[in-house]
Amino acid sequence: MQVEDIPWPVAEKGKVVIEVKACGVNFPDTLIIQGKYQFKPPFPFAPGGEVAGIVREVGEGVTHLKPGDNAFALTGWGGFAEGVLADGYRTFPMPPGMDYQTAASLMYTYGTSYHALKDRAQLQSGETLLVLGAAGGVGLAAVSLGHIMEANVIAAASTDEKLELCRQYGATETINYSTQDLRERIKEITGGKGVDVIYDPVGGDLAEPALRSMNWRGRYLVVGFAAGQIPNIPLNLPLLKGCSVVGVFWGSFAERQPKENFKNFQKLLGFIQQSRLKPHIHATYLLEQASDALNEMLSRRVMGKILVVP
Repeated sequence: MQVEDIPWPVAEKGKVVIEVKACGVNFPDTLIIQGKYQFKPPFPFAPGGEVAGIVREVGEGVTHLKPGDNAFALTGWGGFAEGVLADGYRTFPMPPGMDYQTAASLMYTYGTSYHALKDRAQLQSGETLLVLGAAGGVGLAAVSLGHIMEANVIAAASTDEKLELCRQYGATETINYSTQDLRERIKEITGGKGVDVIYDPVGGDLAEPALRSMNWRGRYLVVGFAAGQIPNIPLNLPLLKGCSVVGVFWGSFAERQPKENFKNFQKLLGFIQQSRLKPHIHATYLLEQASDALNEMLSRRVMGKILVVP
């Protein structure tokens, strides 16, 4: 990666030019630059899929924004820059009083987790939710939202420091899977009943023991594979548990069902304005330090969210 001076983007029909004030860093950024993600932009390109900043120019057909508005947008890539071109339909006005760093921390992690828990798992009050990789971006978002949705949240992570942060965000029980047996600890916490919903952005070796710990008619949410390995699941387990293995592809949901996605964002913004939800900012990096931010993400050291700030 290198920083270069290039021309500012120009607003095209249906698009918006945003002066970037903060850009969220997400695990998909590390996959996109390796050519391992569902979307493969042509090289050269800048990573960065969610930004917050000031609208600089609007293209023909964009009526809900005007130059000077504070806005946040889903860009897919291009956000590690001083200026970015975004689709108008994926750019939203920021509520009064919201800061740029919060706005740039909301879309990927909380959008994914709320869609997963609300739309895909239909999580109910009083149910037990197990979150794997619970201190990461989407994991900590799932912990917070599970707490807001009145579930009993079990956070599973690799260090006690990460688990302490999860407790601060609403986890009632914790599992350190570096030092504790995942299945035995779930049995202990649930009295042998198992968990109703599993939120799994990790994959790898944790997937099968987690699925074996599912309650009858539970829902296993396949969110991602941060461990780097796509697990092979024995299909007799969903049969025996009467449970569902449910895919969560928030990006495709946002593209295919924009109205429903917008309603979810309105709900999330309401949680923030009610002070029920606040993203945890782990660190911020200058544009020249963007590669450091990505390496921090790849090393699994990030708790919550990191940002690149031009």
